[in-house]
Amino acid sequence: MNILIVKLSAIGDVIHTLPVLNAIRKHYPDAHITWLMEEAAHDVIKGHKALDRIIVSKRKRWLKGLAGRSCVKNFREVCSFIKELRDTRYDLILDFQALLKSGVLIGLARGGRKIGFDKGMEHQEHSYIFLNECIKPVDMELHALIRGMMLLESIGIQSREVVFNLPVSDRDRDAADDLLMQHGIKTPALLVAINPMAKWETKLWDNLKFSNLADRLIKQANADVIFTGSQEDSEAIEDIISNIKAKAANLSGRTDLKTLAALYEKASIVVSTDTGPMHLAAAIGTPVVALFGPTAPWRTGPFGLGHKIIRANLECSPCFKRQCNTINCMKQITVDQVFDAVMSAIRLPQRPRRTQRES
Repeated sequence: MNILIVKLSAIGDVIHTLPVLNAIRKHYPDAHITWLMEEAAHDVIKGHKALDRIIVSKRKRWLKGLAGRSCVKNFREVCSFIKELRDTRYDLILDFQALLKSGVLIGLARGGRKIGFDKGMEHQEHSYIFLNECIKPVDMELHALIRGMMLLESIGIQSREVVFNLPVSDRDRDAADDLLMQHGIKTPALLVAINPMAKWETKLWDNLKFSNLADRLIKQANADVIFTGSQEDSEAIEDIISNIKAKAANLSGRTDLKTLAALYEKASIVVSTDTGPMHLAAAIGTPVVALFGPTAPWRTGPFGLGHKIIRANLECSPCFKRQCNTINCMKQITVDQVFDAVMSAIRLPQRPRRTQRES
């Protein structure tokens, strides 16, 4: 049996679909399973033991390149991608994205059963017109991970387990150890990772508050503090660190997603805005203190036990807006609230973490 999973992006959404992948593999142990995705989240699932093949769409790069000098090169890449997408006839094609961009690709793919949610789901963009089996829509107030599992259940694949099995290797762990050693962190008793940035302006907390939080964690909890983020986050994180009186490490731009997962695996706790690395930490089994403002943690918060959500509970939140004149939902979160949540989380008995070693 050939199965195609369609979940293109983003990093958090891809992570929420990993339990679906594992459930499909358990139900169809001999199936050939392919995942169609965009390149930004590719590293999250590369090497996953439940997966046979990954087809990568470079949509954003292609769209930028079609108008430039690399127009011909990008056009050829698009043609090659479509050929790859159509080189197999799939018995099952499962749409976990439910957006127009996924629907078009499902329309191009060759398959017997093209399955996804019917009209009625929020932000769906008419993706259902590309399906030949439409499943009754479910409540959007349910967590995204649960909604994906419900789609599986509707076609007879039952699973009570939520298993991620992120493919983190010993090589990734060694790279994480090297990064920590470079900053003088050898065997920390308490390692706190802070991921302060996010794509949406409305998800951001004040830089100075992150500085004050780090100072308190270092001085009052004797913690080693590391900041994580992408290369483009480096300047903002340097600004945060410049206002810290104690010593903290800036690891932004120095990790791929697997090394980042290995770092979070070593951390006692991760403090994060609502962004992909927050989900990465939760999936690896590390407790998360998550700062939420314009979005809904019951829909897309860190999944599992032991995590703590900090939000101001304003009437206007969640609004799901990328821009706001006040951003009061984030401004009203205090350093005391976050510090107390971190201290409370690290005092709780920790469940044993599964170390997922790959050969």
